Amino acid sequence: MSAARTEPLRPNRLSKEGTDRLVIEWNDGHRSVYTWKHLRKNCPCAGCREESSQPPDPFHILKPGELVPRPPLAPVAVTPVGHYAYKITWNDGHDMGIYTLENLRSLCQCAECQQAKAG
Repeated sequence: MSAARTEPLRPNRLSKEGTDRLVIEWNDGHRSVYTWKHLRKNCPCAGCREESSQPPDPFHILKPGELVPRPPLAPVAVTPVGHYAYKITWNDGHDMGIYTLENLRSLCQCAECQQAKAG
């Protein structure tokens, strides 16, 4: 988290950190860190939001494709949407989530933001 901004929030730079993290350096000097797993778990698309609000189905029947090991979840593209958001395309084909800049900032997993959320 940081002090009040006089200009609109915008990223100065996006980069990968290792194989499992996205780093965004913001115009206010904040450095946000996210795991890909955290971003996917918090996908803002309607389908994911609906799915995450439902309890697990205890009678789900596994299909043959669900038994095959899958590669680790990873993005194949992060594409700007206008000047207000990014769309992440995942290696499993999912690409419906539009992550607004405000949403991305609120999902930050850095120590500073985690401390601010906890207290």
